[in-house]
Parts: sequence; structure tokens; C-alpha cells
Amino acid sequence: MNHNSPITPCPVPLACRTGGTQRLASADQLRRRGVASREVAARCRPGGGWQQLLPGVFLLQPGVPTSEDRLHAALLYARRTGAVPPQGPDAMITGLAALTLHRFSSAPPLTALDRIDVLVPRTRRLRSTGWVRIVRAPESPEPLELTGVPVAPVARAVADAVSGLSDPEAVRRLLTEAVRGGHCEPGSVVRELSRARLLTRAHVVDAVDALLAEGRSLSEERLYEMVREFALPDPLWNVDLRLPGGPHLGGVDAYWPDQAVAVELDTRAPRRDDDALWSEYTRKREHLERLGITVVHLTPRKLREAMDQQATVVRTALMAAPERQPAAYVSVLPR
Repeated sequence: MNHNSPITPCPVPLACRTGGTQRLASADQLRRRGVASREVAARCRPGGGWQQLLPGVFLLQPGVPTSEDRLHAALLYARRTGAVPPQGPDAMITGLAALTLHRFSSAPPLTALDRIDVLVPRTRRLRSTGWVRIVRAPESPEPLELTGVPVAPVARAVADAVSGLSDPEAVRRLLTEAVRGGHCEPGSVVRELSRARLLTRAHVVDAVDALLAEGRSLSEERLYEMVREFALPDPLWNVDLRLPGGPHLGGVDAYWPDQAVAVELDTRAPRRDDDALWSEYTRKREHLERLGITVVHLTPRKLREAMDQQATVVRTALMAAPERQPAAYVSVLPR
């Protein structure tokens, strides 16, 4: 043996290069750790112990990929190098998979999903592939982290889920649970549906109408609760106001005639005719205020998140009534 011969260093064991417990890796991650592409290809052959789940994404374990494997693989695929650098959040789970992570009972379990939607900025040059559908957004929302995975907010996830559904009942269930479950307000859901141009589909419009009715009903219940819990004087509920012998002034959700204070719930949601609705609402409010009627404007979110503050606003308006000029007399009719 020639003791002067150079000693060839032993190669670094594969487990040390990839991480003994790491389950997933991208081609770029493996390359940076010194795993050559030919070695990756060999490992992905039958009996090699690895699997290619998506282009450039590998499962470093044998066996069936878990739901978590598929979620993280989808994100790895969306974040792979070679794409245009993102503006803002680079990728997040959306659609039905996101709603499952948000614990929607109307969303199927992850194991039953044959597709995972991933939301990326519009500038990313990625294509849908296999069981991953790429969804682009002009402005990416701020993701929430659920079970260690970045997930789109509920309103955006609902819109992305609805875009792939043709079953009217499935759409209705998702929209109703979003509101009834307290995940978000009707307006935020409809806003995302409008941005996704889904309000031209008849079954989506029908579900939206049911959603808005659901949202108004919940908001009315919270308004009743606010008056009861904070010991406000009992108003006249859901009435129309009219000048005696004159024009109809519009409906309000609650009215205190002695103090000339009205409460109106704003449960509007963005629609194609929203500008006209807003103009009509503004005209009504300005007309009532010119007659000396104080209009307190409440939104569903304010009632849900800060009911005590809204009760203070209403109480303040009632207490300030003696200091104001007397309001014009109006007729109050059931709505």
C-alpha cells in the first residue's frame, strides 16, 4: 500500500445532507445540500425510498403522502426558485383546503380533496399542475397561520372555493357557514365574490341573497341584544318614517320618537348596483337629519366586535336630544 497516496474523504451520508427527519424537499434545497440530480432520480426509482410529488418537490419517505405532506408540498411547489420574486406574501393555502383548516364543517376533510388551491401574487410565473391549482391575486391578503401553514382569510378562501363549485347547495352551505359561524361579515364575502367576478353566476347570486338575509337576521338579533343588555329605552322596531301627508322618508331598524333618534343597520354588500344603493342611502340619511332626526349608523362588525361602544353611541344620542332643536313631526308606520 502506498502510504503517500491522497486519502479520498468519505461522502457525507445522505441522511445528514437532507435531515434525518425531514419529509419534504425541493430540488433547489437538495442541490444546495450537495445532492446531485442523478442521485435524486435514482432515489425516486422503485425501491429508492423517495417520491416526486410535484415538479421539483420530493417526499423523502416511502409510503402514501399524508394530508400535511400534500399541503406543504403544494407550498414548496409555489415557492420554488425560478419564479418572479413576489410582492408581499409569497404563497398560501386557499379554497376548500383553507376552509377545512378554518374548521368549516361544510368543507370536506383534507383526505377527500383531489385538489389543493394555492394563492400566489399575480406576478408569479407558475402553472397549475397535478393536484395543485394556482390562484393569482392582484393583492394578496395577509395570511393566517393554522397548524403551521399559511392560510388565506375566510372571505378570500370562500371565493376561491366557490369558483370551482357548480353545486348550488354546496355554495349556499359554505356562504351560510361563513356568516353563521362568525368567521366573517357578509359584506367581506360578497366583496371577494365580486372581485372574483362570480356574481354573474345564477347559483352564486341566489346563495348571496340567502347570505345577505342571514347576515341581516343576525345583525337584527345583535341589535335587540344590545338594547336589552345595556338597558337602553325600548324603541319602535323596524318602522317606516313619513311626513304627514307628505313623502315616504324610508325605513329604519329602530326609532325613539321622543328623542328623534333612529338606528340603521348597514348590511349592504358590494354589488354591481352598489353606487346607486349608496346614493339612495345617503340621500335618505341627509333628508332625515335635515328634519332634525339623528341617524346612528351601525355595521354588523361594530355590533359583533364592540357592542358596548355602540350602545354608548346610541345612549349619547338619546341623552343629547333635549339640547337639539325640536325635530319635525313624522308619522311612524310598521314596516
